[in-house]
Amino acid sequence: MHPRVHAETNPHKPAIVMAGSGHVVTFGELDRRSNQGAQLFRSWGLKTGDCIAIFMENSATYFEIAWAAQRSGLYFACISSKLTAGEVAYILKDSKAQALIASPGLAAVAREAAAEAGVRGYSADGDIEGFARFEAARAAMPETPVPDESAGADMLYSSGTTGRPKGVKVPLSGAPIDSDTSLRMLVSALYGLNQDTIYLSPAPLYHAAPLRWCMTVQKMGATTVIMEKFDPETFLKLIPQHKITASQMVPTMFVRLLKLPEEVRRGVDVSSLKAIIHAAAPCPIPIKEQMIAWWGPIINEYYAGTEGNGFCSISAPEWLAHKGSVGKALLGSLRICDETGAEVPTGESGAVYFADGGQFEYHNDPKKTAESRHPSNPTWSTLGDVGYVDADGYLYLTDRKAFMIITGGVNVYPQEVENLLVTHPKVADAAVFGIPNDDFGEEVKAVIQPLHWADASDDLAQELLAFCRANLSAVKCPRSIDFMQELPRHPTGKLYKRILRDQYWAGRQTKI
Repeated sequence: MHPRVHAETNPHKPAIVMAGSGHVVTFGELDRRSNQGAQLFRSWGLKTGDCIAIFMENSATYFEIAWAAQRSGLYFACISSKLTAGEVAYILKDSKAQALIASPGLAAVAREAAAEAGVRGYSADGDIEGFARFEAARAAMPETPVPDESAGADMLYSSGTTGRPKGVKVPLSGAPIDSDTSLRMLVSALYGLNQDTIYLSPAPLYHAAPLRWCMTVQKMGATTVIMEKFDPETFLKLIPQHKITASQMVPTMFVRLLKLPEEVRRGVDVSSLKAIIHAAAPCPIPIKEQMIAWWGPIINEYYAGTEGNGFCSISAPEWLAHKGSVGKALLGSLRICDETGAEVPTGESGAVYFADGGQFEYHNDPKKTAESRHPSNPTWSTLGDVGYVDADGYLYLTDRKAFMIITGGVNVYPQEVENLLVTHPKVADAAVFGIPNDDFGEEVKAVIQPLHWADASDDLAQELLAFCRANLSAVKCPRSIDFMQELPRHPTGKLYKRILRDQYWAGRQTKI
């Protein structure tokens, strides 16, 4: 399916509703504007396999541009709005983007990045000095499809939580623009999403899951409600307002919802919800238990990456029987391997590989591509996570390999400590990582975002240290705690732990 099909059968149905402004784009409008966008790209001389870059905040125009690229056989590199000009310029050059389309809220970075990369700049949803206006150029184009339509694809970059962003580039299929996709089949079969779904998206559209899932829902002919920015109380209010049936979230959003006052949480009707899907990071067991108790057994989890090399899924009933698991493999098969590449026995931790899954490469980075492959089975690939598989075939993630702390020869996985700390009533967010220790090599450090900044004190630090010692073995417990008003967390839930660690490792040899 494709928005063009629904433009013919149901042109006045909302395809996109912006949650804050209420702005609506129908399927008929989305089809016409994406056709004009495709015509505009051809007028620029762009052909199948070329690339444009989108550097925008959430808006309906984002999808109009993405569908224009999709139906004209282009790659569209969607760039994080949190990046610096140098980082954006790096992506522009690395992806060989031939145009940058940006929104006014990112004007300063966009101008500098476009100049450094030497690409033409267009503004959308408002003006940027020195950039031509995308909508004006598009409006001059015909509304008919380009004659050589074929399916384009996103080209997304990792969030850079452990180093420089890596671009994931998949070969273009050359298939018709309305060809079915594995994601469409998965979300339909697993979660019951269909043309009657009303899907609430609270995350930034430059990230793989929000972008791909929203476009997949639009392929089905369903309505997407897009939040400009996540706010827990607003999210709750949108559910009864739009009769939301499905949404995709990350565990940090669950935490923020659960930290709302009880009267706020219980005062909202969430009975329209049929499927909540979460991913991006493993969810602390107590957090997920509370969410299931609140919303019912509709909370589904999956484990996958932008790379598309594998997919695990677990329903709420399955999870209640395998608490902490991220599911069984549905795409690819799981292989858990030690540092030599040998497979380990059931129940033992090791690097998580997908065998017989989707193939990918990191654009212009053969070294990183090689590092993602198994040393002796190059068709096996890893996202860099550590975990184990139980006797029933369910995967449990321990942490990311790059974040593992080695203190006195003992491996400590920060995720376990973070999962505990966020359950404390005075903690909004937590980051745990290794810092230098002359005797042990590394020691465990925690940086805490308090629920209320006024609570940040030595007394709270001691309270949290005691909380850890009461629930974890001594070697896993932080030796010290610092406070930050807001941790550098990616809006999709991933933590920029590298930024925090670098402050403590300045002048010392780091692991990454």
